[in-house]
Amino acid sequence: MPRRILTAIILALVGLPAIIYGGVFYFIVMAIVLGGCAWEFVRMYRAVEFEPNEKVTIAGVLLIATARFFFADYSIPIFVLSILLAMAVHLISFERGRDKAALDFTVTVAGLVYIGWLGSYLLDIRLLPGGGWWLMVVLPIIWAGDTGAYSIGAAYGKHKMTPRLSPKKSWEGYAAGIFTAVLEGAFFAYAFSSLGPQPLGGLITPLQGAWMGFVIGALTPLGDLGESMFKRQSGMKDSSHILPGHGGFLDRVDSWIWGAPLGYFLILYFIF
Repeated sequence: MPRRILTAIILALVGLPAIIYGGVFYFIVMAIVLGGCAWEFVRMYRAVEFEPNEKVTIAGVLLIATARFFFADYSIPIFVLSILLAMAVHLISFERGRDKAALDFTVTVAGLVYIGWLGSYLLDIRLLPGGGWWLMVVLPIIWAGDTGAYSIGAAYGKHKMTPRLSPKKSWEGYAAGIFTAVLEGAFFAYAFSSLGPQPLGGLITPLQGAWMGFVIGALTPLGDLGESMFKRQSGMKDSSHILPGHGGFLDRVDSWIWGAPLGYFLILYFIF
């Protein structure tokens, strides 16, 4: 527990200033996170004798993130070229004797899409007008949902939600996570639009915040379960041990990878 708390403090001391100041500082932090997730993704599948290309996966994820943050007009061409490069590399691998190269290719592409393209919505939110404040609405909703689900599920969970993927998850915890996410969304929407300097004044109402909390709270557990699926297949308890007491990068941001695109599109189409 002390290691877990210390790691959480260090992550907060780095992450919160990055969100506040944005720019290159935020990009570097997110690039480290997404690059670390890509490395862990490759590592998990190599544990079960797949061979996704590590260099293409990690470099592709970082190139996609870089384009999305600095060169948005080129993000789709870079994404497409990354997939084509993956195909070329695995064709060579097959020609050299790797019989499962086609399956390896699908895993490499999955990493590019899931971590590179979807994960980069964490960058897209920060680029919105008032992006730092929008992140401080979306991320606390995710955290509140996780905390509510864990706390209530551990104490009162009776009905298993996903016995194969994650036996400790319960429907009671899931319902509690949605409830706390709704409360958090409504609270931060009110705080940022009605109190003090009102950084999001006129942009979001508590009802809209509650709606955002409901959608994100209801769907982001699938990100957590998705990573559980990766780990079950690889036979790993954690995606890595790079964060003492917390596992790996992917263990920390599995719900973010769902929450970021959901939050981005909710902001873009239902609030702006």
